[in-house]
Amino acid sequence: MSERVSEPSALSGQALPEHLPPEQLRELFLFADLSDEQLAWVGEHADVVEVPAGEDIVTEGTPAKCFHVLLTGTVAMSRVIGGDAVETTRTDQPGVYFGAVQFYLEDESARDYPASVRAITDSVVLALPAREFADEFARWYPMAVHLLEGMLLGMRKTNSQVAERERLLALGKLSAGLTHELNNPAAAAGRAADALRDRVTGMRNKLAMIASGKLAGAQLQKLVMAQDDFVKKVRHAPDLSPMQASDLEDEVGDWLDEHGVSGGWDLAPVFVAGGLRVDDMEAVLATAGPDTFEGAVRWLAYTVETESLLREILDATARISDLVGAAKQYSQMDRAPYRWIDVHEGLEATLVMFGRKLGEESGIGIVRDYDRTLPQVPAYAAELNQVWTNLIDNAIDAMTAADGAASGTLTVRTARVDDRLLVEIGDTGPGIAPEVRRRIFEPFFTTKAVGHGTGLGLDVTYRVVVNRHHGDVVVESEPGDTRFRVFLPLTEEPGPA
Repeated sequence: MSERVSEPSALSGQALPEHLPPEQLRELFLFADLSDEQLAWVGEHADVVEVPAGEDIVTEGTPAKCFHVLLTGTVAMSRVIGGDAVETTRTDQPGVYFGAVQFYLEDESARDYPASVRAITDSVVLALPAREFADEFARWYPMAVHLLEGMLLGMRKTNSQVAERERLLALGKLSAGLTHELNNPAAAAGRAADALRDRVTGMRNKLAMIASGKLAGAQLQKLVMAQDDFVKKVRHAPDLSPMQASDLEDEVGDWLDEHGVSGGWDLAPVFVAGGLRVDDMEAVLATAGPDTFEGAVRWLAYTVETESLLREILDATARISDLVGAAKQYSQMDRAPYRWIDVHEGLEATLVMFGRKLGEESGIGIVRDYDRTLPQVPAYAAELNQVWTNLIDNAIDAMTAADGAASGTLTVRTARVDDRLLVEIGDTGPGIAPEVRRRIFEPFFTTKAVGHGTGLGLDVTYRVVVNRHHGDVVVESEPGDTRFRVFLPLTEEPGPA
């Protein structure tokens, strides 16, 4: 709704005419500089409409048929935000205009009313048919129409391009983190495979020595059975603290030295890490006998190392598979754009994509406070993942100093609030100043240094949550505790999102 100072309308307290004469139209600032011919056209085509108090003059989202000018009364403009009608403007100023304010545009954005306007008191408005006014306006001011169209369409194109760049920058950051995360298990698997080759070769050599005739068939069979038992124990080896491991290694190493095994201190960590103890060594001694005991122990040590390396390779490849799955979940490849989703899947995929920026090594801890009983919600999953990316990235930046050092805690919480699902992203950074908080959702507004932010991250977040999902996003902030709260409806809204 746009307004400007204008003289009080001469219609107050008078019977309403069907059309306004040119002299009364000229009292309105919008028409003050029109020619007599142009005023005559407006007077002929504009209807004077009386609107009772409480009645809608235009309704947001319905076809934009008329350009309206307030003559008398008080009106209020509102927008639907988070399912609620939020009043944005209230005025009694004659001459303010609303409704089909982009009547001169040909694209889809001008086809529906962008907001609702309701009469607060009995009001009188001038209603101009938008299509006819657009044709006449283009004839009156061809250059002005071209300039206005160019300005608006140029702004939209710029916003679209910068928003796309914002998404690409975010994807670049996440790709770097994902590459780092993939490289670690891939390198671990490669190292384990190289070591495994050496252990298999050594195990073959030891087996040849054991089977050279010194062991009876029954003994060899028992050793093979012991090998199977050792493998099972390796697969279920418990995690030990450094102190526990050290004590057990001393115990096994001393026992091996006492029974003539050279370098027992070197074999003890292998057996202890595989879940084997002194009683297992005693069982091998009883089976192999003193003469072949050392060869049998070393052969079994190769077996334990081989199984441990296999487990390391399996763990590394499983980690790679998990990371690829998280990337696929994040990108929503091969999935319908709009569907029922579990928000926790998208949140976890996004956290994985940030990789090295989160966790103990980065200096930023993570707290997950999930309500796993929450139902699925209808959503554009890939777009919501962009929302989580923007909010988490901002939280990480807030907890990162100018020198790159990071410290703090990222909290990701989900809950049900009345008939909506809540996703809350919190950080322990310095907070957002009140004067900044009022502007954070404005396009191109940023507090980051030049080259470090486009100012569209939160604008995209707002549009995805509010416009696309009919939800709401609010921020609460004080030093050491900033929370962005995203509310999503649990049910589908009528009509397309």
